[in-house]
Amino acid sequence: MLDLVLSHGGHPSSGWWPRVREHSLGWVGARDHDGLLVGFVNVAWDGGDHAFLLDTKTRGSHQHRGIGSELVRVAAAYAAAAGCEWLFVDFRAELAPFYLDACGFARTEAGLIHLTVVDRTGRA
Repeated sequence: MLDLVLSHGGHPSSGWWPRVREHSLGWVGARDHDGLLVGFVNVAWDGGDHAFLLDTKTRGSHQHRGIGSELVRVAAAYAAAAGCEWLFVDFRAELAPFYLDACGFARTEAGLIHLTVVDRTGRA
């Protein structure tokens, strides 16, 4: 997984798996014919109706082949089968064509607080 993150310019963090595993509904991976991990998405959830896509990644050398959108499609199907009603994702503006067009997400309004700038009273 660390190699997959590095392959597209990400910053891997060792020890992330134990931190996220207990919050995951599941995860979807894609491997090439040699067994190399070329894609991954983690589906986190609230234990009820809401699932969240986290860490969607496609190996840099394998991007623009439909792997990422297929990972998302499979993740959505499994989340629905688990009883989730909603699947959320947040993303940077440059990823809008992928999530909105290729994966079929609808644009919604949302709020965000960057917690590194919040003081102890909860004010930004």
